[in-house]
Amino acid sequence: MQKAIYTTVGIDELLSHVQALKGVGARFVQMHAERNVDDGSYRLVYTFINVRAAQERIVQDGSYAIENLVVEGIDRYQEIPSISSYYPAVFPFENEAHDLFGLAITDMQLDFKGFFYQVSTAEPMSVITPEVKAAREKAMKVRAAAEAKTRKAAAEKAAAAGEDVAGAAAQPAAAAGSDTQHDEAAAKAALKAAEMEAKLAAMDPEKAAKVRAALAAKVARDKQKKEA
Repeated sequence: MQKAIYTTVGIDELLSHVQALKGVGARFVQMHAERNVDDGSYRLVYTFINVRAAQERIVQDGSYAIENLVVEGIDRYQEIPSISSYYPAVFPFENEAHDLFGLAITDMQLDFKGFFYQVSTAEPMSVITPEVKAAREKAMKVRAAAEAKTRKAAAEKAAAAGEDVAGAAAQPAAAAGSDTQHDEAAAKAALKAAEMEAKLAAMDPEKAAKVRAALAAKVARDKQKKEA
């Protein structure tokens, strides 16, 4: 009998848990990504067999445990560290998570740069084009810079007020500068536009033309509302 164990961890805790499993001889089985249809976030599940513990359990009662690390609440702009430095066999699963869901998995030891899986449909899969990849990478960099600026502003404000800097830096600042917010919004808009172009490219030309016309009409209506 197989017993499944699920442990929920944060993105920043993932590598330490994987390192611990590696240290006790755990064997990597698979990793898969899921999309939460309610809020659009993503969930990653990493599956291992703790070999040493399994051997003991098999001897005792014929059972062994499958251990799962679960990372939840991921948005598509968050960077997820690759575990390929510990388990090289994970690389096709990580590439799949990137190519099919657009998740940003960093530092893969074997990385096909977003073209390991070629897909032709836009939903639920993501059609990854060079333009989409470039826009996504820019959006992630802008977001990282914005978060760093926010932490710095919070720390400076806390230091000036004589507060605990470490505690205050962990709290998001209400405003870290309109320029930063503008840059992040622009990067996200560019990413959205690139992804839309990828979807249109995968459509029938006649349908794509209708969608483009509808989008242009919406832009015109929104502009009229702002000017009114």
